[in-house]
Amino acid sequence: MQYKVIPVTPFQQNCTLFWCENTRAAAIIDPGGESQRLMTILEDLELKPQMILLTHGHLDHAGGAVELAERLGVPIQGPHKEDAFWLDNMDQQADMFGFGDGRKCTPDQWLEHGDQVSLGDEKLEVIHCPGHTPGHIIFFHRDSRVAQVGDVLFKGSIGRTDFPRGDHQALLRSIRERLWPLGDDVRFIPGHGPDSTFGEERQTNPFVADDL
Repeated sequence: MQYKVIPVTPFQQNCTLFWCENTRAAAIIDPGGESQRLMTILEDLELKPQMILLTHGHLDHAGGAVELAERLGVPIQGPHKEDAFWLDNMDQQADMFGFGDGRKCTPDQWLEHGDQVSLGDEKLEVIHCPGHTPGHIIFFHRDSRVAQVGDVLFKGSIGRTDFPRGDHQALLRSIRERLWPLGDDVRFIPGHGPDSTFGEERQTNPFVADDL
């Protein structure tokens, strides 16, 4: 599995392209905006977009999903159905933050914990990690030991839980019970900022380090 991180929107959210090296089949994870730029990059890399994947329903991650799906003719999959209230209120999120097209997003398929998403010859595992939002999911490629974790975990920090239906204790459980068991060697791409590994965060992250 190959990937490319493309920060988008004023929040510099890490939209991520995952693709199968053999078939060039690609998934666009969390296209918060800048659809034309994303389409140009897909063309430059000679990728074949198959789907849009959403980790959760916040504007900076999902605000461009409907437009891009229509332009590419691909389905939207994810997040977990518990984030439906966020996607239903995309227009209010756009008004609040002052960017995005504000179009309600109804995925073609909600994703559940334990689902798998096929991408050419590769498979991404779906892991439900509530806390930042109740329906937040992450995508894990086991063979390459890479995960896209949205706003669950960051280098040196964790996701906010002060939004509607955020849950700090649930977020900590998600990290410790669903991310850490994947392995210290897993490199993760967060929703914002630089990547890291689970092992590094278990040693140094002031919110979820093992010695806390």
